[in-house]
Parts: sequence; C-alpha cells; structure tokens
Amino acid sequence: MNGKRLLSITLKEFIHIRRDRPSLMMALIVPVVMLLLFGYAVNTDVENSPLAVLDMASTRESRELAAAFNNSGYFKVEEYVTEYGQLKRLIDSGEMKAGLIIPSDYSTLLKRGESPAVQLIIDGSDPTVARILLTTGNLIVRYKGMDFAAKYGLGISALSKMTGIHLSTRVWYNPNMESDMFNIPGLMGIIMQNITVMLTAFAMVRERERGTLEQLIVTPVKPLELIIGKLIPYVIIGSLDFLMVLVMGICWFKVPVRGEISLLLELAGIFLVCALAIGMLISTIAKTQLQAMQMTIMFLLPSVLLSGFVFPRESMPDVIRFLGSLIPLTYFLKILRGIILKGVGFELLQSEVLALSIFTVVVVALASLRFKKRLD
Repeated sequence: MNGKRLLSITLKEFIHIRRDRPSLMMALIVPVVMLLLFGYAVNTDVENSPLAVLDMASTRESRELAAAFNNSGYFKVEEYVTEYGQLKRLIDSGEMKAGLIIPSDYSTLLKRGESPAVQLIIDGSDPTVARILLTTGNLIVRYKGMDFAAKYGLGISALSKMTGIHLSTRVWYNPNMESDMFNIPGLMGIIMQNITVMLTAFAMVRERERGTLEQLIVTPVKPLELIIGKLIPYVIIGSLDFLMVLVMGICWFKVPVRGEISLLLELAGIFLVCALAIGMLISTIAKTQLQAMQMTIMFLLPSVLLSGFVFPRESMPDVIRFLGSLIPLTYFLKILRGIILKGVGFELLQSEVLALSIFTVVVVALASLRFKKRLD
C-alpha cells in the first residue's frame, strides 16, 4: 500500500464531502436534532391524561375528589361538563382520555358513612395508557375514601366498600385492552406513509439523473400539471396498498371496523395525496438519490415517535407536541383509530380532516413552486 496514493484518495474524498454541503450538514446536525427530539418524545410515562368531570353533586367533597385526580399527575381535569352526552362526545372525539361521573348524592352518602358510587370511564383504544389510568383511578378513590373517613372520624363500617367510595370503571372501545386493536390501525398509517413518501421521493431526482428533466423543461407542461400527473399513478398504487393492508387487518388480525368503511377510504385518499406530495417535495429539493434518501429518513423517523403511534402525546413537552402537530400522520392516526376503534363519524373528525386537507394543498403548492424555480 502506497501512503502517498492513499493520502491523495482521502483528500479527494474530503473535497467531495465538502462540496456536497447538504449531506455534510445532515451528517453533522441530524444526530443532535434526533437525540433532542427522541430524548423528549420517547416517554413511556403516562402523565396529564385529559379528564372530563361530570359533577352532579357540586359540593366541596365532590370538588375535592376531582382535585385528587388532577393532583395525581396522571390525570388533568380539562373540562367540567353538565350532561352525560357532552362527556361521551369529548371521549369519542379523543379530546379526553377519561371521564369522571360524581352522583348528586355523593356527599350525603359519604357523611352517613355509606358508599356512593362514582364512575370512571376510560378510553381503552390505547391499552397501555388505559391500564395505568384504571389502576391509578382505583388507588386515588381508595385513598381519598380513607382520607375522608379519617377527616370526619367515621367508623370502620364506613370503609366497607372500596374504603368508603365505590368506584365503577368502564373501558370503552377496547374493553379487553387488546394491543392489536390499538397497534394495527396505527401500523396501517405508518406503512402507508412510509411507502408513499418513498415512492415519490426519488421521482424528480430520477428524472434529473436520467437526463429526462431537460426534456420536460422544454415541453409546455406546467409545474402543477407535472406534479399532479406524477402523483396520480402513485395514488392508485397507494390506494391498492391501503386496501390490502385494511383487508389483512380485518381478516387476519381480526380488527373490526366499527365506523363507515366508505368514510375511512375517502379520508385515507386525502392522506395518500398528502404523503405522496411530501415525497414529491423532497424530490424537488434533493439533488441526488442519496440526498433524497437522507431527507426521507429525516422525515419518517420523527413522525413515528411524535405522531402518537407509540407514545402518548399528552406526556410530551409542549414544544415536542407542537412539532408533532406539524406531521400529517398525527391527524391520520386519530382518523384511523376514531373510525376503526370508536366508530365515530365525520362530525367528530372535522378538525383532523381540515388539517389534512390544508397540509395537502400547501405541500402540493410548495412542490409546484420548487419545480417552477428549477425551470427558471
């Protein structure tokens, strides 16, 4: 081995790396960014799960019970409602993870040394979170009952049922708390995003490397026509992929679709276009297929963690949760789990559909503008 030749090759490679500044910046900056994002996002603790309270007693004792839930760190009282329908709607929409119902005779029965029946409703779509909230809710009520008995000097007979307060628990949507019921709809979203983004991420780069981009430039094809024309074949392929994944989830993994399949397919179509447009945007920014691959990975990895696919978004810091709200997959997962697990309709998914539609229009427009700049 000749040291001089080896040094020459090494210096030549450093020159290539220095000239490829996008790849160099990604190699140096991405590890730091990923560590910060993942360090805050990867959190298996269940904290501040939004709780709606239906307090029909409206007494000091009932408010103390709601405060005990709020002070536990596991629940966060986000809203007081006045009727059961409001509470159900909040849990159906995913705005609340649990609901606490305190009966009108709560304080009266406690002071008599009897056991009032309090109900805790838990969204069981995420079985891991549901189990923790179920256990925590029982402990809160148990210790609150003991505290009340000690405070008012009640006898042992007051602690006959659940230490003074009888807690009735109900787990909605996934009463058996099966992991597949939560994981399979999420996997559908992840798989569709990854496939569609990668399908189009190399489209424009491939045109450039094959020398056919110049041919497109001299044609009368407009940027928007080119972008949409390139998206249409992949939309068809992505739709077929989604149908296969959906059928396999229903037939093989036995995950029933409780909502309207037609609505699910329509909203999946919006997400497919959005994801494909993201890949197309990456394709217009990257100069080489290597850069396209690096940018695709930079987008896909955070989306898995920040979208709520694995870790509950309620436990994430506000900044990380905000970054997750900039990822279309976050809204599509809510749509998938809402329709498949909860059977909700369009009226409870309007905000997610609006967000997805806005993302789609913006990303398609950006991809068209990026291509227009290259025509200049």
